[in-house]
Amino acid sequence: MKKSVLSAVTVAVFSFAAVSEPFIPLSQAVTAEQVPHYKTRTEIPGKYKWNLTHIYPDKKSWEVDYQKVEKLAQSFGKKQGTLAASAANLASVLRDYADLTRMFEKVYLYASLSFDVNSANPALQEMSDRVSNLQTLISEKTAWVTPEIVAVPTATIQSYLKEKELADFRVFVGNILRTKQYSLPKEMEELLAQSAPLAGSPEGVFRMLSKDVKLPKIKDEKGQEVQLTPANYVSYVESHDPRVRKDAFIAYYHTLVGFQDSFAQTLGASVKADNYYAKARKFKSALEASLIPNDIPPKVYDELIETVHSHLPLLHRYMGLRKKLLGAKELHMYDIYTPIVKADTTYIPYEKAKELVLEGLQPLGDPYVKALQEGFDGGWIDVYSTEDKRSGAYQMGSYDVHPYLLLNYQGTFDDVSTLAHELGHAMHSYYTNKKQPYTNADYATFTAEVASTLNETLLFKSMYAKAKTKQEKMYLLNHYLDTFRTTLFRQAQFAEFERLIHEKEQAGESLNAEALKKLYLELNKKYYGKNVVSDQEIAMEWARIPHFYSDFYVYQYATSFAASQALAKQVLDEGKPAVDRIRENFLSAGSSDSPIAILKRAGVDMSTSKPIDQAMKIFEETLNELEKLSAEK
Repeated sequence: MKKSVLSAVTVAVFSFAAVSEPFIPLSQAVTAEQVPHYKTRTEIPGKYKWNLTHIYPDKKSWEVDYQKVEKLAQSFGKKQGTLAASAANLASVLRDYADLTRMFEKVYLYASLSFDVNSANPALQEMSDRVSNLQTLISEKTAWVTPEIVAVPTATIQSYLKEKELADFRVFVGNILRTKQYSLPKEMEELLAQSAPLAGSPEGVFRMLSKDVKLPKIKDEKGQEVQLTPANYVSYVESHDPRVRKDAFIAYYHTLVGFQDSFAQTLGASVKADNYYAKARKFKSALEASLIPNDIPPKVYDELIETVHSHLPLLHRYMGLRKKLLGAKELHMYDIYTPIVKADTTYIPYEKAKELVLEGLQPLGDPYVKALQEGFDGGWIDVYSTEDKRSGAYQMGSYDVHPYLLLNYQGTFDDVSTLAHELGHAMHSYYTNKKQPYTNADYATFTAEVASTLNETLLFKSMYAKAKTKQEKMYLLNHYLDTFRTTLFRQAQFAEFERLIHEKEQAGESLNAEALKKLYLELNKKYYGKNVVSDQEIAMEWARIPHFYSDFYVYQYATSFAASQALAKQVLDEGKPAVDRIRENFLSAGSSDSPIAILKRAGVDMSTSKPIDQAMKIFEETLNELEKLSAEK
């Protein structure tokens, strides 16, 4: 996950977006005795913790910048009404805003990283709250900038952009002009900015409701009673014991049914907000409102779904193979996560994981691998878990400091893959920050997952080439195919569901629980086919997907994954020419052009369905290989 600094607030000038992981991995049962266990951070050796002194030497220094940012935000409005007078005035306003957000990035980064590894600390909780309030203040105090630019005649603004002093702002101002017809008068923009916390309320309610829902206890493989939680649910539906898988599945979704009306009201409120803001800005739909400002043609969304539809027989065939290899009379939704073959449960030490990643990413060239080594040795990565550390994994940084990676390393193959994934985000930021000015240094969500899944694919290719046994090969192929299933097929299913519920609400239809369940179950049957029993319980899956509270977001997982498959093939087939092209035209590009144009120069045209078709061909070839190996005696 690439976690961006300003993702929690809509900022008037520079746009930052967060990315969450779509992939539910195949776990490996590493024994608890093998995993290093630390109760507190003080017990963890320094080489396994990130070094936050690279941001600020201490909290006192952080406080100084916090106060500076607050004063800059409060005084920013003094230039309101001046930017139209000349190119120099416009440049002055934009430079001031860039200075404000650039300093805020560091303030936010230090507070967020500090809190995420020690969330029980009251002082760090206070820091986190203060930074959130500061985000809202910045949003409110800068909301006038875009309306003022829009109010200036286009020809005048374009003449200003020819001046050298505005060179770093041409892309940003160009984006505003491109979406000028959807901009509102200053007073309305300010009002919408102030209403942003209200629009975000459904997501907050969803998260609290999900947290408050208490799941029942089930019996594990040994018959011992264990508490089911959202965090350990995946491990139980991956169990090799069918009874455990079924019990976990039924327990989870039957519990959610008891809260179905609350979840439906919450999701419905989020959809209403999306449609309201789209209508306020005179977009035809919420889908347009989400894609057009990011310079993504809406047809990309529709073509993804249509192309995946045309290849659903491949997913049905994979489910048929899964059913056969599991020896199941019926394949249920709770059977689709467990590995087809038992994984090697050997613990992979973190030092070994680094070796595997460095070797797997060698096709990206010595300079790339050297930069990775800099990250391993330079305090970029926080490796091990403690009780009050944030779960999961992400990469986050700011323009003035190197990337930081949060892990919760447990020594499984999935943890090695996660390390490669997050380093992909890190290297994307690393190269972009080296080449681009601050104003172009972030990158769009549409491209954010490409570098990360490219790394995962190259790691898979490396490990598969070295696999010695049939079991190793089948496990890796199963893992790779499930990455396709969860990232390409499943995200397309989510994207289709999201499009349909927005259309239904826009047409005045009710998004009550029964309507949502009926729609979701129908889609599930279409995507998984007759080889899978679409259990009635799966109709409630929408109630546990946080991504639905970020409008039209999930499709980008699927498009990014397809793009990464094409680029990985080019790297392995062409070598250095492809590596140089990808590094210069994609990894170093930031937001210097539209996401489609950036990827096209790197070697993949996402304005067409071709990359999706190519990815499906790779899926089919991988499926062929797994079928061939499974037939061998």
